[in-house]
Amino acid sequence: MFAEIITIGDELLIGQVVDTNSAWIGHELNCIGIEVLRITSVRDRKEEIVEAIDSAMERANIVLMTGGLGPTKDDITKQVLCDYFQTELIFNDTVLANIKRILGDRVPINGLNQSQAMVPKDCEVINNRVGTASVSWFERHGKVLVSMPGVPQEMKVVMSEEILPRLQKYSTNDYIVHKTFLVKNYPESVLAETLEPWETALPECIKLAYLPKLGIIRLRLTARGENENILLDTLEKESLKLKEILKLNIMADSDLSLEQLIGIKLKDKGLTVATAESCTGGNIAARITSIPGCSSYFKGSVVAYSNEIKTRVLGVNEGVLNSKGAVSEETVIEMVKGAMSCMNTDCAIATSGIAGPDGGTKDKPVGTVWIAVAYKDEIRTMKQSINRGREMNIERAGNNAFMLLLDIL
Repeated sequence: MFAEIITIGDELLIGQVVDTNSAWIGHELNCIGIEVLRITSVRDRKEEIVEAIDSAMERANIVLMTGGLGPTKDDITKQVLCDYFQTELIFNDTVLANIKRILGDRVPINGLNQSQAMVPKDCEVINNRVGTASVSWFERHGKVLVSMPGVPQEMKVVMSEEILPRLQKYSTNDYIVHKTFLVKNYPESVLAETLEPWETALPECIKLAYLPKLGIIRLRLTARGENENILLDTLEKESLKLKEILKLNIMADSDLSLEQLIGIKLKDKGLTVATAESCTGGNIAARITSIPGCSSYFKGSVVAYSNEIKTRVLGVNEGVLNSKGAVSEETVIEMVKGAMSCMNTDCAIATSGIAGPDGGTKDKPVGTVWIAVAYKDEIRTMKQSINRGREMNIERAGNNAFMLLLDIL
């Protein structure tokens, strides 16, 4: 069973709004055995929406659309669908009652609000319990087209509560099963070369994907077929072969982020952590605190951008700063000790470097980052020397810091 996703709105194409709807919908469809063939974003223009629908209906069994259902003039999706399916807009009392319930006494009901109660005649209308834009469900010639609101919070509610349960009835007995591995210490090309004999011998029902990030690679095995138990058994057998090839270079056999792995490890050991960050500016702490429940192991962070804060708060020796500089192994060692001391934690991470785009020297060019991690009395350090631009330098430093901490734990 195949699906396509169409997102509508000028704001998506000019970069004003990021399309998070498609990623979420694609994941949820995959979980019920529906494969997404294509994702298309179009402007609020009738001819472009029609062209996208025509193209999607040719290839897919299911077409899911988001956006263009608001009360303003640029929201044209409902009328376009009426023209496409040769029907008309009619007034729906149930939808109006839902709109009044949602708006309550906060927003007066005017002509624009009431216009949202006009819905396509020849479709199933599904009320949106968290928003004023209703859902239109069309079925034609064995295919389904569903038009949903573009607001992510509203789309997720109607998808979860109404659309996905209905789509499961249309799904065939196809199953899609994934297994993801987090791999370190391999450039992508070297990893592909290493795995080539194993990958070539994979059963036809299994496909391998390489998903590189900064300093790590996710390997995703995807199995498709009609018998879920056979797929799971086949995946397990191939996973054991992969583990035998890569051994300790596999950090995890599940699709988890590095910050999630850190959280699991710290919770299992009953340990606490703190960060002392200069060039990463709190980015590592933000990643740690993005994980629910992190308060049980994360105590805090010192963003020590200036040398004054490094010495006054973290206790870094001024002599070290003067002789070795802020971007040095000696400085991050003192920073990581200071973080553990002032926040009374079992382990810590420290970073100091030159993220860019300027500030580098001949001896310490942009991209130079020193990282230190500590666990009790043990300290490990590494020097990062790759410049890929400010944002990527910071992200890579965080990844390297997490991997170093995982190793020491």
